[in-house]
Amino acid sequence: MEESPKRQRISLLKTIGLAIIIAIFFRTFLFSNYVVDGESMMPTFEDGNLLMVNKIEHKISELHRFDVVVFHASKEDDYVKRVIGLPGDQVEYRNDILYINGKEVTEPYLKKYKEALISGKLTGDFTLKEKTGASVVPAGHIFVMGDNRLGSLDSRHFGFVKMDEIVGKVNLRYWPLNEMDVTF
Repeated sequence: MEESPKRQRISLLKTIGLAIIIAIFFRTFLFSNYVVDGESMMPTFEDGNLLMVNKIEHKISELHRFDVVVFHASKEDDYVKRVIGLPGDQVEYRNDILYINGKEVTEPYLKKYKEALISGKLTGDFTLKEKTGASVVPAGHIFVMGDNRLGSLDSRHFGFVKMDEIVGKVNLRYWPLNEMDVTF
């Protein structure tokens, strides 16, 4: 027996309603969009890039060094930066080289900028103690930096980021389409 047009419309409305509820759930609890504003993460991300941020991953598993995260910098602003120091880490820069806990660490995502430098350093020399007053990243915090080291407002300026200020981990750049990527 064939359904009446009225029952078909009700069924369609239920399906659309369920789809909207599922979309709101995903948007609210699991994923969020983020629009890059500024040049602090160039060349990795450029002004206007659209990112998908996973809001749950960092809560169920640990962050890793060099993950890219979005966090609440203030009540009005969210920033996107790269995790450089994890809790307990000593962070230092000497001669444009990153040292974590006294060991040299390579940063392949900075290669484009370092190759383009005519003279000088991409990242000025500093120790964590000079920038924050602490010798190690405290528990429950991270130390973040933008990839555009010469033009980034980051932990060198505002200090550590509390873990509970993190919105999520960047999983996908989906705009522009020709630059879609999941590795940063």
